[in-house]
Amino acid sequence: MTDPTVIDRPFVDSPFIDRIAELAAEYDRSAAFPAESLRIAHEAGLLTATIGERYGGRGGGVADTARILHSLGRLDPSVALITAMTLNTHARQAAQPHWPEELYARVVKESLERPVLVNHARVEPDLGSSARGGLPATRARRTADGWAVSGTKRFVTGADGLDWFLVWATTDEAEPRVGTFLVPGGSPGIEVTDRWDQLGLRASGSHDVTFREVEVPYEHVIGIGPHGPAAEQDNRAGAALHLPLAALYLGVARAAQSFFHTFAHARVPANLGHPVARTERFRRTAGEIEVVLAAAEQLVFDGAAKLDAGDTSYTPEQALGARVLADRHGVRAVELAVRLLGNPGLARGNPLERHFRDIQCAPVHAPQEDISLLAIGTKALNP
Repeated sequence: MTDPTVIDRPFVDSPFIDRIAELAAEYDRSAAFPAESLRIAHEAGLLTATIGERYGGRGGGVADTARILHSLGRLDPSVALITAMTLNTHARQAAQPHWPEELYARVVKESLERPVLVNHARVEPDLGSSARGGLPATRARRTADGWAVSGTKRFVTGADGLDWFLVWATTDEAEPRVGTFLVPGGSPGIEVTDRWDQLGLRASGSHDVTFREVEVPYEHVIGIGPHGPAAEQDNRAGAALHLPLAALYLGVARAAQSFFHTFAHARVPANLGHPVARTERFRRTAGEIEVVLAAAEQLVFDGAAKLDAGDTSYTPEQALGARVLADRHGVRAVELAVRLLGNPGLARGNPLERHFRDIQCAPVHAPQEDISLLAIGTKALNP
């Protein structure tokens, strides 16, 4: 299996990639948009790795995306999460073209010149996660030239720097339709109305965004159609797309493990006279951390490879299960390190404290564990 702890060199063109890790602590403290880190990621070719070959891109698959996000997760998971949203957009377009052809060609051209960030805006204050179904309250009003989109979306990762918001909305027609409206980031009427101030991934800029009569050309809509099961997010069929997200948080856990090892070798209590790394207590915990992370990575990266190979025996439920276990194992690994280090592990300014906060975000992403287990259990009971 390809070593998941490093990015494949064909996807890394910048010798400055490690600079992202150096910037991570300050971005975490300030919660500022990580523009410099994203510029480095762009120069390394990471933001465009999944652009399809038909569009002149590298055509990176699920395994490539997982390796990229795993490595960026070790450096700065906020940067990794913003990157993930853009990579996922390009991957979906490569697999099944659905953007207006001329518009996507423009996005690709600009993406090769500078960082171009894209993300969906789906979650709403009343609706919650779209993974649980429901009709979006955001409305697209038909106008003479296209649509006017109005509504509020929550947790829009990278909001301050997005070039395109993919806004999930309901039309105001007599028979409402639901679709994704392609909204340029600089459009009049877009406002960040509640800033992200969470425990972890503080630089991800996952703000609440309000759209007030934002104009969208008529043809800049994708997937529009009647509302119903087919129009809602399909948690089972889309589960495989979340393997790279699981890899991202395993990268956070690997960063925590790295600090744990450094601490263990550097800490020499006076009553011991040698590093705590030589004690049975630390060696046993180091072993448990390695076991849970290696097992999770095996599940995630092997699953990603099977998807790329078109292995039809690999089911959506297996991908969901890999995601559930990877999240559990990543959280568990970091908790073990923090518990053994005690107060030093929770000291502000300590990288482990930041990794502990960031890893708490792993189980929050849709589909959440209860939805995943429901799908897995339903399949198990009704094979």
